[in-house]
Amino acid sequence: MKVNRRVILHLDMDAFYASVEQRDNPQLKGQPVIVGSPPTQRGVVAAASYEARKFGVRSAMPSVTAGKLCPRGVFVRPRMEAYRAESQAIMAIVRQLAGEQIQQVSVDEAYVDVSAASAAGTADVALAQTLPLARRLKATIQEQRQLTASIGIAPNKLLAKLASDFQKPDGLTLIRETEKVAFLRPLPVRSLHGVGTVTEEHLLKANLRTVGDLQDYRGDLRTLVGNWGTELKRFAFGEDDRPLDLGDDIKSISSENTFLQDTDDRPTLRKCLREQAEEIAAKLERRRLAAFTVQVKVRYGDFTTLTRQISVEEPVQEAREIYRLGCWLLGREKLVHCPLRLIGLGVSGLHEVQARQLALRLAVSQ
Repeated sequence: MKVNRRVILHLDMDAFYASVEQRDNPQLKGQPVIVGSPPTQRGVVAAASYEARKFGVRSAMPSVTAGKLCPRGVFVRPRMEAYRAESQAIMAIVRQLAGEQIQQVSVDEAYVDVSAASAAGTADVALAQTLPLARRLKATIQEQRQLTASIGIAPNKLLAKLASDFQKPDGLTLIRETEKVAFLRPLPVRSLHGVGTVTEEHLLKANLRTVGDLQDYRGDLRTLVGNWGTELKRFAFGEDDRPLDLGDDIKSISSENTFLQDTDDRPTLRKCLREQAEEIAAKLERRRLAAFTVQVKVRYGDFTTLTRQISVEEPVQEAREIYRLGCWLLGREKLVHCPLRLIGLGVSGLHEVQARQLALRLAVSQ
């Protein structure tokens, strides 16, 4: 008798922007590649290869800081059109091999519901039946695109994402239904979907540091994190019934201010941007999202309106990062060359909060 079971596959390309650059320029292979403005210019890091990450270089970091951390880093200008084209080719492979039930969450990351192809036997059997598909998917991407991907297989989105992070790069991890509680116990609370900086602080103050602490907690989590406490408890035990979002709607969060009098006063503009960044970050936190793209908008006295944006490989969520990228865009584009009537800040490319890279090694079968 067949028993329907949910099987979610999460595909995450490894150091995508930097890997594309290393593939297209063989001289960069094995080098600490940093995609972004050079350290001699005012700019930020869009992505970093694993060789550069060993030095502490990360996405959205000022280029000058990256240059100090990694003096031998090879800085390469971003080629967003190339990355988008590569993304389309990879997602075409995913659709061809795994079906159309796809939620693409960024240029290099997607969830796929493959339950229909693995709906036989127990939940663990159904999950294990997906391993050949995952191996074929990884091999095809490697063969056709010369890039590596990490894949996680699990009963839901929460666990599938954690699984894909587990053995990066070029990883393949299966979390069985019967193993999920044990898998989660040693992880830091920040690893759970939706636990951002503010929520983490509240949990740490209550001495709840690991997911196991949340599992064992006998109090009401709602007293610590509000109404979300009930869902957080379910996440701690690996329970997640969120469906895949198969829609194509563009999602964004923004904030704007129109001044009573046009102004180019820098302290006033910085204060305004800082408040907007805090407002946006609070909304991201509540929705447990992060953003791949930050945008600024200005309108001059003659109603001319300009927008400029920057995309990074690892999503941002904290106000200080959003504010800093907004200020950088204003400076790079020299947008404040005369008084402004309006200034706005926004984020798009919204994505579930990225789990931290897992440093542990549990006995997870593949």
